[in-house]
Amino acid sequence: MEKLLDGKVVLVTGGAGGIGRKTAQIFAREGARVVVVDIVAEGGEETAGVIKENGGDAFFVKCDVTEAVQVEAAIRKTVHTYGRLDCAFNNAGVAIPGTTAECREEDWDRVLGVNLKGVWLCMKYEISQMLTQGRGAIVNTSSAGGLIGTPGIAAYTASKHGVVGLTRTAALELVTAGIRVNAVCPGSVPTPMLDPVVNHPEMKAMLESKHPMGRFGTTEEIAEAVVWLCSDRASYVTGVAFPVDGGVTAQ
Repeated sequence: MEKLLDGKVVLVTGGAGGIGRKTAQIFAREGARVVVVDIVAEGGEETAGVIKENGGDAFFVKCDVTEAVQVEAAIRKTVHTYGRLDCAFNNAGVAIPGTTAECREEDWDRVLGVNLKGVWLCMKYEISQMLTQGRGAIVNTSSAGGLIGTPGIAAYTASKHGVVGLTRTAALELVTAGIRVNAVCPGSVPTPMLDPVVNHPEMKAMLESKHPMGRFGTTEEIAEAVVWLCSDRASYVTGVAFPVDGGVTAQ
């Protein structure tokens, strides 16, 4: 059976767990060589190890996506090892609760630093490499909360709206250069980021009720969308903020 990304080189940030880990695994299943990037070394090494145990090709790079020197080094190591960079999934992110009036400045800076500056820095160096190749595909993680207002998580919502704007801008800048740029906008997915809600039955039921499908998504459902967007089957798709949210943003 034909694989979607046979022989492609893919970089995944936030690959130590959750959506990033599952997407890295599915990239590998579809024939890609995978560079797993995260600030958490133990989880990142574990993701790469699982891929290799299942016959895939992967390695881990420890990297803080808010630091340009580290991001540039991760891209450089990718190209040194595999010779190119075909696709990137910029997925590293954090969430800190806080309303617009109550959000602390240090929390705002942290969330915007990882979720928006981090995506921009990764794109900056990924695009630079892809331009030398004349081809590439980038997917950034936004959120359903990047398309609608979400009370109580002001910094997170602002950062994810910013990712959508950055994605659309880059897509137009690169549309004639053979590089596609899209964003995936997940609804609620049980990952470590959502543990405080998932572990609280009343909060979990309340949040699930906001999804017209009546349930949370899975990491695999998000990953399959990301892999498709990176593949040639999505060759006419660019500048899209693609909801994978059980109908949240359709309401």
